[in-house]
Amino acid sequence: MSTEPPTRADRTRRRRGRVFVGTFAIVVGALAVVGLAGAAASVAQGPRVSSVQVDPDAAAAASGARLIVTTSQSLEEVDASQVSVTPATPFTVDTSGRGVGVRFTLPLFDDTEYTVTFRDVRGRGGGPAATFSQTFRTPQAQLFLLQRTSSGDTIFRTDLSGDELMPVYRNDHIEDFRATSSHLVVSVIADDASELVVTDLEGGQERMLPLPGEGYVSNLQSADRGELIGYTFSDADLGDAGGLESALFTASLKQSEADAEPTPVAVTGADGRIAEWRFVPDTDSILLLSFDGSLLLTDSTGQNATALGSAIAIEGIARGSSEAIVARFEGMKVIGLSDAGETDLVDADVDLGIRGAITPVPGGGTVRIGAPTDASGIPVGTTVTAVTGDGTTEVLMELPSTDVVVHTCVSPSGRYAAITVAPDAVANPYDRYRLPLPESLESRIVEIATGAARAGKPGVRGEAPADTVVTLSGFDLSWCQVPPG
Repeated sequence: MSTEPPTRADRTRRRRGRVFVGTFAIVVGALAVVGLAGAAASVAQGPRVSSVQVDPDAAAAASGARLIVTTSQSLEEVDASQVSVTPATPFTVDTSGRGVGVRFTLPLFDDTEYTVTFRDVRGRGGGPAATFSQTFRTPQAQLFLLQRTSSGDTIFRTDLSGDELMPVYRNDHIEDFRATSSHLVVSVIADDASELVVTDLEGGQERMLPLPGEGYVSNLQSADRGELIGYTFSDADLGDAGGLESALFTASLKQSEADAEPTPVAVTGADGRIAEWRFVPDTDSILLLSFDGSLLLTDSTGQNATALGSAIAIEGIARGSSEAIVARFEGMKVIGLSDAGETDLVDADVDLGIRGAITPVPGGGTVRIGAPTDASGIPVGTTVTAVTGDGTTEVLMELPSTDVVVHTCVSPSGRYAAITVAPDAVANPYDRYRLPLPESLESRIVEIATGAARAGKPGVRGEAPADTVVTLSGFDLSWCQVPPG
């Protein structure tokens, strides 16, 4: 060890080090005081909103969209009773760290301003409660519909005003189509056999989807999420030698799975011929009715099937619901698909005449078609009604006996009913498609909550009477979960 006395330079360096350490300690102490003061001030003020995430387009298109509010503090658990949404819509609430989220369990109404209010929100560190609100507006509704003509068939996109009617995809022979969040899948006929064409929502990037063989697609449907579709398929050369007959398949529309073979949905020991089927909303399950009248709930491959007795028809499953309305021999039933519980469908509080289609509405209730009769039992027209869960009935539309309702569906949010009508049915011949329909069809859109007409301008057939909605010329609206028929 050196015993030399420190030089002047050494003494200078040591003095500067002592000054730096002292200054650093002072700065750190000051910052700590400021931080503690800031934290104390934040606690004293209660939680404050620092950021908000919400996608109005997604919230109006499908269930499950979320509004997430991030605050300045970690939060105590926020209960659903502390949150309100105006206009009212079902929701769930979750809290994580500094964030609180609201999940909308149904699609929101289109073109509507929503306000979400959080009351008495408290930070984990104590301090006063805070109340804050967030407001956003959903976009106008957009939908697709199909028009068939002698010169070719076209899928159009439009809004509810009808001012934005735009051709999206054209083909010489379109049987049916469905729209997902990212794709159109179109069932066409070419060389007397079915093809499934997939495009984006602008009608571009066209590609073919593999089929189980050469034959015919029917009952095309799409799941509400996951870009998954399903259809029944029959071989073109079906005869005494057998083959595929009304066999159910699923397929993905994702580009990464473009070449994948369709997946058969086959329940062991059950009749493989499917008369009707539905995707169960927000799950990978399928409800199917076989040719022998067996009602089965299964996963998307046919495994883990649950027998639900026998049925005549599947009326439908509302989006956002796990309850199916089915026709059994003893009457109309509501079946809980999560627990297999069963109740009678509530009757309308007025006589609707001869029963027609029953369409469940997201959020509750049904749209029902009835045919009032005269004293001799002859139908004198058609009545379209909205029936609530307790049977309260409101007439949405009345049609003369000359017009026939071909199809009924509701919008994903449950706000609108779309009624496809064949006017002047006697003089309105059917076309020669595999899914045959009257050559002249109108889609009349009514707001279920009020009965108000909400339809567009394209295809208007003259001046509509005051008690009749304006119409869109065409059918097969993308709101519909199943095709006409």
